[in-house]
Amino acid sequence: MSVKPRAIHFGAGNIGRGFIAPLLSRSGYHVVFTDVDKELIDTINEEKGYSVYILDTNGSDADNGEKEVQPIVHVKGVLSTTNDLIREIEHPKLKLITTAVGLPILDKIAPTLAKGLKARRAAGGGTINIIACENAIGATAQLAKKVHAHLEGEDAAWAEAHVGFANCSVDRIVPPFSPEDHDGADSVLDVGVEEFFEWVVEGPSLKGDANGGKGGALDVPIQGMTLTDNLAAYNERKLFTLNAGHAIAAYLGHLKGLRTVDASISDEEIAAVVRGALADEAGKALCQRHHFNEEEHKAYIEKIIGRFQNAAVKDDVVRVGRQPLRKLGREDRLVGPARMCAEAGIPVKHLATGIAAALWYENEEDEQSVEMRKAIADKGLEKYVVELTGFEEGSDVHKQILKSYAELKRCFKSDTQSNGDAASGGDVEARL
Repeated sequence: MSVKPRAIHFGAGNIGRGFIAPLLSRSGYHVVFTDVDKELIDTINEEKGYSVYILDTNGSDADNGEKEVQPIVHVKGVLSTTNDLIREIEHPKLKLITTAVGLPILDKIAPTLAKGLKARRAAGGGTINIIACENAIGATAQLAKKVHAHLEGEDAAWAEAHVGFANCSVDRIVPPFSPEDHDGADSVLDVGVEEFFEWVVEGPSLKGDANGGKGGALDVPIQGMTLTDNLAAYNERKLFTLNAGHAIAAYLGHLKGLRTVDASISDEEIAAVVRGALADEAGKALCQRHHFNEEEHKAYIEKIIGRFQNAAVKDDVVRVGRQPLRKLGREDRLVGPARMCAEAGIPVKHLATGIAAALWYENEEDEQSVEMRKAIADKGLEKYVVELTGFEEGSDVHKQILKSYAELKRCFKSDTQSNGDAASGGDVEARL
């Protein structure tokens, strides 16, 4: 039996293999992937490792931008639909469970987690922590609620005392990766990632023997993980900067017929909108709300834009723009910072352009895009923007979104594509 501490990671996709697992492995954990994909799990158990390619246009390889290759070894896979996973959750060396499966899938893994926790209690297992590494605010809290719904009595009491559920903010771009495009890559498990990463975890929610038995830290610390007691500030900084800028660049790039985010941000007009949204609008509101140092936040914005410019990542605008309705959620990356700006009295010309570009996103292979465009045609833009964003009809932000939408139509759409649009006049940055 391995003497290493163990960690189970739900989701053996690119985020799990390229971001979470490498940090766990580097910190001394034996990583066990669990997934519903039997072929993928079989491959993990056959190869027992893979390589992570750091993609950077400033790297030593001028052709593909590879800076270094990190080997990940001694990993294991178990199907999440079998009792093998329950036995892994029982394992006395298990210290941590992480996820990267997408927010909707948390509903599906919660019953399995609850079953595993019941078995762990029955086996006399010790304290563990669970961290949902999803691209959403409060994902772990949502998972905790779903898991506790399947526990009762002594099992519920045991979980309350022995299972920490810690929210987190995760940040690393992990684009689709083709091994044949990279020298030395020979496994379907190999993955490419940008060099930058950030994993910030809600320290007070962690449980264990570390910190004198008071909790607040992992028993086996993870190199590269930052603990904080003010996660809300990190969450909003990341969502309203990285994710907001990423989405705006993707949607405007898609309208211009550009394929990748780096091509989009290299376009001066798109870059001006992104910078305006992040620095002049969302950035000002963030600094007001969370008291960030303004110069440090400006530097953070420039670092984010530098990441978008990394051509080695080859981040497709269709991938970044997928599921536009989720990205237009009232607390999400586009509407969220616009609402925060509105509360602070900050005009949102550039964020409104980003919202309008998302509303124009047309992709017949994206169900949310199809649903959104149909709703605009059926309900009319004015009413749909109210329904979607919560901005009152006739409010300054509502009018600015309509104005930007009409300007984008004049720039990119034919006169026959009315789709319920209204309002005209005004201009988008340099008329794009």
